[in-house]
Amino acid sequence: MPVSSPAYSAYRLLWSGLDLLFPPVCGGCGQTGSRWCGNCQQSLPKLSEPVCDVCGVPLEAAGLCADCQRARPRFNALRSWSAFDAPVRNALHRLKYRRDIGLGDALAVHLSEYVAGLNWPINVVVPVPLGRGRSHERGYNQVGLIARPLSLALRLAYVPGALMRTRETRSQVGLTKNQRRDNVSGAFRADGQLVKNKVVLLMDDVATTGSTLSSCAEALYAVGAQDVFALTVSRALTRHGLHSA
Repeated sequence: MPVSSPAYSAYRLLWSGLDLLFPPVCGGCGQTGSRWCGNCQQSLPKLSEPVCDVCGVPLEAAGLCADCQRARPRFNALRSWSAFDAPVRNALHRLKYRRDIGLGDALAVHLSEYVAGLNWPINVVVPVPLGRGRSHERGYNQVGLIARPLSLALRLAYVPGALMRTRETRSQVGLTKNQRRDNVSGAFRADGQLVKNKVVLLMDDVATTGSTLSSCAEALYAVGAQDVFALTVSRALTRHGLHSA
């Protein structure tokens, strides 16, 4: 794991103190004692190897998947910490709808170890932004609850304002791959002052087809980002109801 910065050490100390006063509940299984318990970490639904060199989807043999051979996404590579199964699915639901900031920090601890092992030459962390409607309705971006402490743990700049949505988009849930791509095409713009000549770690909670991340990467490259690597907490696969058409 990367050497912790003083800011991150203070951040972790704060949550440790709060957890002593108010015993936390595990976001994965609901047991009292920690925000992400050892049992949930041990049962983490990891993606089977090998995975596609670019989009990170599991394959039978190393190389590129058929989709990336036909139309390569704009990001350099996408990797996901886990598959979209319990207990991670439960934790992300809690983050999304209950604003469990401490859970975001707990997940960031494990994600920082995972990202460090990827050896990506990243220097800024950018979360995928919400649209105005969802941001106003929810009051926060759940991805930022993980991305911010992750940036502290990795000693990287956190720049949530680097990406903005240019228009509202439909929910991607239930859409086919082609519909997902069309839904988010041109839906983002980036701030070149924040990402020009930077190697970006682009972060989201769940990847399905990678269309949103690819569209975000395109916007980042358009304003001078040097490179874009994408990270998600989990990956939705065919067994989770992914439409292939």
